[in-house]
Amino acid sequence: MIELSVYSVLYSLLSRHRVVLLKENEGERFLPIWVGMFESEAIAMRLQGAAVPRPLTHDLLANMVTELGGSLQYIVVNDLSESTFYARIAVERDGEVQLVDSRPSDAIALALRAQIPIYAEDGVMDKAGIVRSAEIRTEVEAKEDELDIFRDFVDTLDLDDLGD
Repeated sequence: MIELSVYSVLYSLLSRHRVVLLKENEGERFLPIWVGMFESEAIAMRLQGAAVPRPLTHDLLANMVTELGGSLQYIVVNDLSESTFYARIAVERDGEVQLVDSRPSDAIALALRAQIPIYAEDGVMDKAGIVRSAEIRTEVEAKEDELDIFRDFVDTLDLDDLGD
């Protein structure tokens, strides 16, 4: 298994499509996973450290596992079949680990709340892992590009024409 971290949540401005971008902790590959709108919001809220007055669904699930004597151990994106990702949540109870079937988006949201590791099977990374390209840029790089455009505009202004 390969350990991953949530790198970013990407939103399309033209549609409702969202992608969670996971990155290998010890490598250069990314794993893009299409997710639903609500799940992407749950993931983004946790990444941003947003606090809510009442537990959301993934908070509730984490609380229930704990209250029922279980302990969340890790999640793993374990399969990719016909363009659909599959995941499992590892829950330990009474010294025994059980793997519970889950959508990757829910498993990731839960992992962030419980602060447990996120893994992908080697085969999933081999099938769907991608390497950094011009399309994958950090927010800082994107902001720098926007500032470059602004700087170019300012540099073309002729301030001598303003008069006294």
